Amino acid sequence: MDENNQEPLAEEISPEKPIEEQGRDQTGQKQIRVNIDEGNLKTSYASGFRPTATAEEVMLDFGLNLIRPSGQQQQGVREVVFQANNRIIMNYYCAKRLALALGHIIRRFEQEFGELELDAAKRRTGRAE
Repeated sequence: MDENNQEPLAEEISPEKPIEEQGRDQTGQKQIRVNIDEGNLKTSYASGFRPTATAEEVMLDFGLNLIRPSGQQQQGVREVVFQANNRIIMNYYCAKRLALALGHIIRRFEQEFGELELDAAKRRTGRAE
């Protein structure tokens, strides 16, 4: 809170802050202890996701992008099937914290290893086709 006892605006909370500092900003707590129980933890791999939302929740479906064998495709049309395997449903506050955390992780990765190119054609050839 600022000197007028008002909550900081979202723009004032920097995504560059460490997660611990963001937690203090959001909760007003000086120290937060989180105990993690990994007893029921399951691990999955995802090469794709599908986001959807309602007025109250964000849903993320995670799964695999599978290319159909050429014999099962229409002529000249490459077909990818998204095989959804897991769905995570969260409120918007959790979704925003997830977005901030992922942004922070990606920035750190790119600082160390270089920019992640999302255009597959550029990754293959070094230029757009």
